[in-house]
Amino acid sequence: MKKKTLNGILSSGFGSLWWGVIGVLYFKTVSHVTPLELTVHRTVWTAFLLIFSISIYKEWNKVFDIIKNGRIIFWLILSGILIVTNWYTWIYAVTVNKLLDAAFGYYIFPILSVFFGILFLKESHNMMKLVAIALVMIAVLYLLIDIKSTPWIGLIVALTWSFYTLIRKKINVPTDLGLFIESAFATPFAVIAFYFIAETGNNYFSLSNIGLSFWLFLAGANTLIPLWFYLYGSSLAGLGPAAMIFFLAPTGQFLLGFYYFGEELDLNKLISFIIIWIAVAIYLRDLAKDK
Repeated sequence: MKKKTLNGILSSGFGSLWWGVIGVLYFKTVSHVTPLELTVHRTVWTAFLLIFSISIYKEWNKVFDIIKNGRIIFWLILSGILIVTNWYTWIYAVTVNKLLDAAFGYYIFPILSVFFGILFLKESHNMMKLVAIALVMIAVLYLLIDIKSTPWIGLIVALTWSFYTLIRKKINVPTDLGLFIESAFATPFAVIAFYFIAETGNNYFSLSNIGLSFWLFLAGANTLIPLWFYLYGSSLAGLGPAAMIFFLAPTGQFLLGFYYFGEELDLNKLISFIIIWIAVAIYLRDLAKDK
């Protein structure tokens, strides 16, 4: 294996494990803070940190060029709504001990993205992709039979992230610049939300508790650091290997949820997970073949 490819795999692997393990443990440590306030901090501090990275890499001209395009801005506003919804839903899952449902969502999201790519972007497909998509649909429909077992959190996570990636594919904007515009657009609404949280006295971020406030500030870093490692790895190893490595993220969430935090896995969810794992295995085999 070439050193470049190996470094890419290690980098993408670290980013995926961060999402699946470090990120989970971080948000668990602040789970006493409401999901809304945590989403506020994740949004605001992500935009804040991206100001520095864009300045360091001197990319402000690219940002202004994007802003001038009304069509792209429309799609970025829509994708911004989707990503903030995704963040809130996932944080909620972590804080209320629904990691297994979140893992379900991140297992099916890449395959749903393939489906949306075929449906809306007319991307190429083959029998293996179609079988993987069909198995995902079967797993979801199976859970819908018993409404109590339906992982609504996972479905929202999967659908928001899948539609988000669909939009980003459509407009083809650099990941960091697009994320900056998305989070910057959402920041005024996040500030307003924080104002009302503070008015009711339910805020945890304050000058009277510098330690916790700094810890909440790190919500932005917990978004950008794994993203940077994953994308850097993708650029070295290629999109196919990075897509395969991504499944470390939901696997980490699943293992933490089931073994460490003791979340319940009923029979219906177990059956659906087995179906999903078969779909993932088929999907990964197809990716490996394409490589």
